[in-house]
Amino acid sequence: MAKKAPKPKSKKMSKSEAKPAPKVDPSPKTNGDAPAPAATKPQTQPAHAKAAAELNVLGQYIKDLSFESPGAPQSLQAPGQNPQLKVGVNVNATPRPDDVFEVTLNVEVHAKHDAGIIYNAELVYGGLFRLCNVPPNLLQPVLFVDCPTLLFPFLRRVLADVTRDGGFPPLLLDPIDFGRLYAQNLARAQGQAQATAKN
Repeated sequence: MAKKAPKPKSKKMSKSEAKPAPKVDPSPKTNGDAPAPAATKPQTQPAHAKAAAELNVLGQYIKDLSFESPGAPQSLQAPGQNPQLKVGVNVNATPRPDDVFEVTLNVEVHAKHDAGIIYNAELVYGGLFRLCNVPPNLLQPVLFVDCPTLLFPFLRRVLADVTRDGGFPPLLLDPIDFGRLYAQNLARAQGQAQATAKN
């Protein structure tokens, strides 16, 4: 009698032996060369977005300088009676090609006493500024407030050196609030315009 072939034993896989099916990552893997997936791309600004305003200093210089001390050397030995110091400051702005403006600080210093002049000093200190993407309504405040504020420390140093080299104590100007000066001049100009319109 022929023997029956033994049935193959089925092997049961335990939980520890079971291997889960590999998960498929839907996002493609890249080595950094390929473009990022659409979901992670940085959003670009719309074409009509305004560029940031820029103020660049192209150069600064002494445009005019004069110092006179007609009473020297006697005025160097004694200050005289009732010494007085008068300082005047003006700001001018002139347009140049290629969005460039020349801004000048004009300073006049007159020192005197009862017997006469101690010294006179006049200084015109200028700077070239390139203004890009500055809104029209902010152009004048930038030219008459921000630019002079940048120039003032250098003008102050030049004036201190000149008066010291003239034999006197160095004249150190107090900081100037160009914002307040601009507001005062603007209010004065508006008042004059209104007075002219009424007449």
